[in-house]
Amino acid sequence: MKLPLILMLLSVQLVPLAEAQTKAKTASASGLAANRAQVTTGLLEGTTAASGVHEFKGVPFAAPPVGNLRWKAPQPVQKWTGVRQAKQFGPRAMQLPLFGDMNFRSNGVSEDCLYLNVWTPAKSSQEKLPVLVYFYGGGFVAGDGSEPRYDGESMAKRGIVAVTVNYRLGIFGFLAHPELSQESPNKASGNYGFLDQSAALRWVQQNIAAFGGDPKRVTIAGESAGSMSVSAQMASPLSRTLFAGAIGESGSMLNTGFGPLPLTEGEKNGVAFATSLGASSLAALRAMPAQQLLEATGKPGIPRFAPTLDGYFFTEMPTATFAAGKQAHVPLLVGWNSQEMGYQALLGQEAPTPESFRQAVTKLYGDKAEEVLKQYPATTAQEAEQAATDLAGDRFIAYSTWKWADAHSQTGGQPVYRYYYARPRPAMTPEMGNATAGLAGGVVKQPASAPKAPPAKGAVHSAEIEYALGNLATNKVYAWTPDDYNVSDTMQRYFANFIKTGNPNGSGLPNWPVATGAQAPVLHIDVTTRVVPDSHRARYEYLDKLATK
Repeated sequence: MKLPLILMLLSVQLVPLAEAQTKAKTASASGLAANRAQVTTGLLEGTTAASGVHEFKGVPFAAPPVGNLRWKAPQPVQKWTGVRQAKQFGPRAMQLPLFGDMNFRSNGVSEDCLYLNVWTPAKSSQEKLPVLVYFYGGGFVAGDGSEPRYDGESMAKRGIVAVTVNYRLGIFGFLAHPELSQESPNKASGNYGFLDQSAALRWVQQNIAAFGGDPKRVTIAGESAGSMSVSAQMASPLSRTLFAGAIGESGSMLNTGFGPLPLTEGEKNGVAFATSLGASSLAALRAMPAQQLLEATGKPGIPRFAPTLDGYFFTEMPTATFAAGKQAHVPLLVGWNSQEMGYQALLGQEAPTPESFRQAVTKLYGDKAEEVLKQYPATTAQEAEQAATDLAGDRFIAYSTWKWADAHSQTGGQPVYRYYYARPRPAMTPEMGNATAGLAGGVVKQPASAPKAPPAKGAVHSAEIEYALGNLATNKVYAWTPDDYNVSDTMQRYFANFIKTGNPNGSGLPNWPVATGAQAPVLHIDVTTRVVPDSHRARYEYLDKLATK
């Protein structure tokens, strides 16, 4: 009778030991070394690149915004059991093929699009590495976190946890409507794309430690609409405490033509759009297939769905928030490119001459034309081409980016580092045939019979992305030279230093001073990177005066 008793006692002692061993095995199997990460909603399994960087793709940060959740603030993700595969990019947000030069690796197009991607060099979740969260560009109507130019592996190899975030676009991301405002607990509508970004930042705060990231060292960044998004998150009370640094490449929400519109105006546009579809109610709009809505937005005369001054995400105009010093008080690295827009945006088919430039300025500015011409002087054809290029770029995006930098330097209580990116892309590879550079960053193929476009004389809009993020090699369009790789290394090192410390300076780099004062120094990034005084402040102050009248 004693033997069974001994066996019973042993079994009682062994059960806890077996449970502990099972938990230990599970823990080891769920670590980064095994390409696994435990987030608040469940266990993820990713992949490892040849470089040793761990990649987690298609990670949900909010519930699919479909059905009754269409045009609602992002909702929490449902927890899952077992292991969720995170090995391919999730679907990209609903969008028309507006930019033929965009290159996606995502799993199709869908309303179910609220996914993010993580690249981490960490060996364990204890490392507390700095974090980069990048928002894509595309005018709030296109783009995706899977685009190769935003790939996070190169930044991860420099000791940074990199994240790209999807957010709703166009009508799905920015429709305002009286019924939407009425049903909202915040009496707000529109800005769903911005709310998606904010939800992603909260997800990062809650989960990035599982990937070896430090939630206290998060830098948000973006280009074009992504840069505007960074300024928007800095201005919003919903987000301004969720990051420690900001990078803006060409774009801001301060004094820009992209909005935000007054909520009543946004609602009016939303009603007009619904009426054009025969939808007399919000329920009718929600019942429509996503593809039908998307295609309707591409018809002539349909207004762009702009961000709104909704009283919730934006409690006031972003310019007012920055003027009052109520934005996120974080270091800011910000700049724009030397050829953000071509002179053709002003002159159309006219050749650039002092006369054609004067006519264009007079048409735009009326009795203010002479004052504008003083800021953009042109007495020769060459000067007219440059003046028209400068004014077109300033009107498009450079002035609003300057306004952001200048306002933050005055009220942000943190350093601002300003750059001017001037490196033109090299020639395209012979395989590209007759193609032209697209505004979104790649190329648009042209018929062989079409006249060959002249090479850009400066850095066009979006040209810096692959350089800054270290992704030249992923772009097979251009015949990159050693000079290009050197420029990329310089720019990426500045960015990486800033993400790590809030200061872009480091060993082997030209010193980049803080932008302060009337002659605020600017880092001129090109084959020879150097610091230059701000020689254009007068023209931006003049545009600022026009914007505030």
